[in-house]
Amino acid sequence: MGRTRIVITGASSGLGEGMARRFAAEGRDLGLCARRLDRLDALRDELVRAHPGITVAVAAVDVTDHDSVVDGFAALRRELGGIDRVIVNAGLGKGARLGTGRADANLETARTNFVGAISQIEAALAVFREQNAGHLVLVSSISADRGLPGSKAVYSASKAGVSALGEALVAELRGTPIRVTTLLPGYVATDMSARAGDTGRMMSTLDAGVSAMVDAIEKEVTRAALPGLTWRAVDVVLRVLPRRLTDRLVGSA
Repeated sequence: MGRTRIVITGASSGLGEGMARRFAAEGRDLGLCARRLDRLDALRDELVRAHPGITVAVAAVDVTDHDSVVDGFAALRRELGGIDRVIVNAGLGKGARLGTGRADANLETARTNFVGAISQIEAALAVFREQNAGHLVLVSSISADRGLPGSKAVYSASKAGVSALGEALVAELRGTPIRVTTLLPGYVATDMSARAGDTGRMMSTLDAGVSAMVDAIEKEVTRAALPGLTWRAVDVVLRVLPRRLTDRLVGSA
């Protein structure tokens, strides 16, 4: 079955919740993290009822608090008997135009998406180095390729930082039993994307997004833009075409 004990952060909604359901259906044991423990408790009860025999552990974790991350991962490791894979998924999609008096929203986004990712990576790799095995999955965004127009400068920058961490870790851990995967989802219909105002004809369903992510994770690819050929093409286009063209493309998506 491969990696049988999987920790997912940001598991109380959206992509994290969807991945938890998919892995549970495959018989995996899960460690679910988020700030909203009541949502995690409800999800755990649902999953163990639907899939008898699996273990689902939950921990209230604030990824902007490093001690909270370390303590939460340690508790999940004890309950699961180890951790084979950590999916760094917790994040915020909100933001405001820089210089418009909403530094609070932008700083919160940066702390959660980038600094929080560092805390999760530190905690995960400490476990993996001790075990001499593990799979680290970083959930970035297609907007990491190039800052998108609108009020998402800090969000795009924070996700670019996550992608850069993934690339550096692939090089750093080459030749070791620790694998690293970076995922770059395009527009996927989640509560977070709705709150951020992401709409348009290129929006993928939550089911399609989750399916593509789980498939890429199971293959343990180094990097994947998804879901589908459309977002793989967008990934290439954003990195090579002039900005005057890519802004128009993404703005009309």
